[in-house]
Amino acid sequence: MVLKINTTFILNIILLFVFQFTECQNLSLHISGEDPTQTKIIDSVGYKKTFKDLKSIEFEIKILSEQLQNLGYIELQLEPLKQNTSKTFTLHINLKQHYQDIYIYDYSSYFSQEDVKRVSAQIHSDYFIIPLSQTNSTLSQLNRILINKGAPFSTLQLQHIQKHNATHLKAILTPSLSPTRTIDNIIIKGYEKFPKSYLKHFLKIKKGNLFTIETLKTKASQLQSIPFANAIKPPEILFTTDSTDIYLYIEQTKINSFDGFLGFGTNEDSNNIEFDGYLNLILTNNLHYGESLKLNYKSDEIDQKTLNINLNLPYIFSSPLGTELELNIFKKDSTFTTTKQAANIFYQLTPIQKIFTGLTSIQSNNLLEISTTEINDYSSQFYNLRYEYIKNNLKSRVFPINFAVKTTLSTGFRKTTEDKTTQNSINVFLEKNFKLNDYNSFYIKYNSAILFSENFLNNELFRFGGINSIRGFEENSIESNAFGVLNTEYRYIISQNLYIHSIIDLSYFENQNNNLKEKLFGFGFGFGLLTQSGLLKFNYANGKTEKQNFKFSDSKIHISLTAKF
Repeated sequence: MVLKINTTFILNIILLFVFQFTECQNLSLHISGEDPTQTKIIDSVGYKKTFKDLKSIEFEIKILSEQLQNLGYIELQLEPLKQNTSKTFTLHINLKQHYQDIYIYDYSSYFSQEDVKRVSAQIHSDYFIIPLSQTNSTLSQLNRILINKGAPFSTLQLQHIQKHNATHLKAILTPSLSPTRTIDNIIIKGYEKFPKSYLKHFLKIKKGNLFTIETLKTKASQLQSIPFANAIKPPEILFTTDSTDIYLYIEQTKINSFDGFLGFGTNEDSNNIEFDGYLNLILTNNLHYGESLKLNYKSDEIDQKTLNINLNLPYIFSSPLGTELELNIFKKDSTFTTTKQAANIFYQLTPIQKIFTGLTSIQSNNLLEISTTEINDYSSQFYNLRYEYIKNNLKSRVFPINFAVKTTLSTGFRKTTEDKTTQNSINVFLEKNFKLNDYNSFYIKYNSAILFSENFLNNELFRFGGINSIRGFEENSIESNAFGVLNTEYRYIISQNLYIHSIIDLSYFENQNNNLKEKLFGFGFGFGLLTQSGLLKFNYANGKTEKQNFKFSDSKIHISLTAKF
């Protein structure tokens, strides 16, 4: 048996469904006020005019009435919804009296005037005034203040709302206060050996503290400032009847680093290629104490050797104080050796700020057979005051420093067999990476030092030059009693793991012993490549003095590799 279906019948069925669907999509609503002025106010608030069903219309009317009441038309009257045709509806609203402000009484039992100043500019001893349209936002803000005072389950409401005059209302502020909460337990998940002293002194989260959600969020975000740890997810709070437990989710970060470079250039006298080397080892938090050990060794082409060891121990004996110990040994060929020892105590002002004070002792020995006025045995002692501000960009392995400032003031004396001389010094270090967009940035680094003294010995002068100073010059080849070095790089990021940069370095220095004041310039280019082994850096730079022309034979190539482990 074959069933035959009339084509016209099928088309009629389809058209019927399309018509019904279209009808459902085209219900319209028009709302008017008591007069043209009220209608204009309603239109300015705005509302939808087309709907798919009657339930959507009723919901839109509810939203509109709430918006009008928030604007101060709290006595508005809605007439019944009227259906004019099968798909058109009209509604008439009488807005009635418009109230502008509300006087809120009895606030002083719960809030100080400083609290209320955040929400109102009109404050009196027993009430404050706000625009009626800001009632909900004001109550929300005041409720947050209550919560931040350690009562996380408190609520606020206005009661006994009534007319104050023709255009103003008045009400009584009535909070429902919950008991204040203090932190009873702190549980660390993930990195269970996280140093407890960092909780107490760095994050300043400890048992017995008043619990507030906003403060906890702020302090937990400071985990990102700790180089050896990272927050896995936001903290969680467990409330029980008689306790408040804080759960912090932390993971340990690999922060140990090994840094070295190989440099080579042409000797002007022999025209032979000469090499120099550099080693920088940093071990951080291997004992889960937050400690760091830095070992730096440098041997360059002009027969200079430098060994620098720095040990940083934070929060000794669980106190807010830390200690820094430093040993520096410098040997210049067969001319002299200088040994510097320093001991500092520091206090962490904020997660990114520290202040140091301590003592530096220096002993220098003349290795020549005879003493001269320029090189002599001496000992020095300085009292130091140092300030550090370091803001890291821990999300970037390529550009880890966002902004850093270090300033050191020192006062003391130098003693030789002949005399004792008062000396002072100032050192300023500045580093900043300006991010222009996702691909371009501009980097500057400035380092300066000044030694104030009646006279100077050559073996106490500052030494600079090389890859970590003004590029294009030999390592530590420039001696001065005062200098300033400005390094600049324009950086262009080619990919996530590769960037290229320019090199434009400027320097000014003075050497009183040689009656020399000189300007130096370094120009070149380089790149950085993030590999599986670490960050590989290549620099090509040519240095010149103010009165000297460029010579390609004076160019320096520096290669370094910083590996994290």
